[in-house]
Amino acid sequence: MAEKKRRRRIKLGDVYAIPLPNGKYAFGRRFKDAGIGIYKHIGENIEDIPETEDYQFIVGVYDSVLKSENWTVVDNRSFESEDDAFPPPQCVIDPISGEYSVYHKGEMRKATKAECEGMEIAAVWDEHHIIDRIMGEDKWHRDPYL
Repeated sequence: MAEKKRRRRIKLGDVYAIPLPNGKYAFGRRFKDAGIGIYKHIGENIEDIPETEDYQFIVGVYDSVLKSENWTVVDNRSFESEDDAFPPPQCVIDPISGEYSVYHKGEMRKATKAECEGMEIAAVWDEHHIIDRIMGEDKWHRDPYL
């Protein structure tokens, strides 16, 4: 009888080691709303985990990336509060009307272009997009409207 594969559970606060093409490791921490905070710290190996909660960027990530086992869970760090577990506000730009909105904590509100400047564009990222961005390729996160 074939062994049944266990489904990997995604837990709030899990810290994932992300193997990079240069042999080093980036690390990401799971937030609410399918968010992942990518730490500024780049480790020499999988045990060289970040010591502080200092992020390069926080974006949405597909659950399939976290369940794929390409990224290893190396720690679980609880959030200080419920609010801290949410990613920061993100900008949404309607591709038809060009209107701006801000998405935060499951809520959408109208916004101006000025309010959205400097915010992440709301999107769900795949593994290779996140790795490209960590490695300095920014084609995935620039929006021509901002």
